[in-house]
Amino acid sequence: MSDFGFLNTHRTWEDWCGMVLGALIVASPWFPIQEHLAIGGQQMIIVNTVAVGLVVFGLSQLEYVALQRWQEVATIVVGLWLIVSPYMLGYSGDGFLRVYHTSLGAVALVLGVLQLWQDWDLSDQDMLRHGQ
Repeated sequence: MSDFGFLNTHRTWEDWCGMVLGALIVASPWFPIQEHLAIGGQQMIIVNTVAVGLVVFGLSQLEYVALQRWQEVATIVVGLWLIVSPYMLGYSGDGFLRVYHTSLGAVALVLGVLQLWQDWDLSDQDMLRHGQ
């Protein structure tokens, strides 16, 4: 039986998926099939979502350029924050936005865990060669 190794190596397409995920998170307050956010009381939700999306996007860009383990740990933490933010910021009853953020946060969490698992045993020199 051959060792396929598809999920054993951190590939650059995973970094590109992280960038797309960050863009989706930024756009999530304006996804269709949800109640529109009221401008007055919901600004914190929009600011939080845009900030989280930009962080995920930026971390994925950094991983593409110069891979470090802290970036993957930060992606896991940000994914966890996106999962719990509907409950912490008080919009857990807002229907689809809670579902979007929980789902997108779970994807970020799984992507971060996968990348951390792939890079756990790599030396610093191997991590510097990522993407070459």
